[in-house]
Amino acid sequence: MRPLTEAETRTVFEKLGKYIGENIQLLVDRPDGTYCFRLHRDRVYYLSEKLLKLAASVPRESLVAAGTCFGKFTKSQKFRLSVTALDFLAPYAK
Repeated sequence: MRPLTEAETRTVFEKLGKYIGENIQLLVDRPDGTYCFRLHRDRVYYLSEKLLKLAASVPRESLVAAGTCFGKFTKSQKFRLSVTALDFLAPYAK
């Protein structure tokens, strides 16, 4: 798993901004800890910092998934939201 690049972060946040507006900050800084977005095999995962530290000990080839899949990047570098992200986006929807 690796952090998103600047262009990937912009693409993901633009897509999330269409649905939850300025509440994106509430996804990252939550009362139960800090959460982040990570990329693994063209899929963007949303996970806590604690889980990220645990996932770092697993080899990249053996890691299937960590956290919740928020969406994936297509071959043309467009971002598509996944159905699994709805539970996290619904409380902040416009």
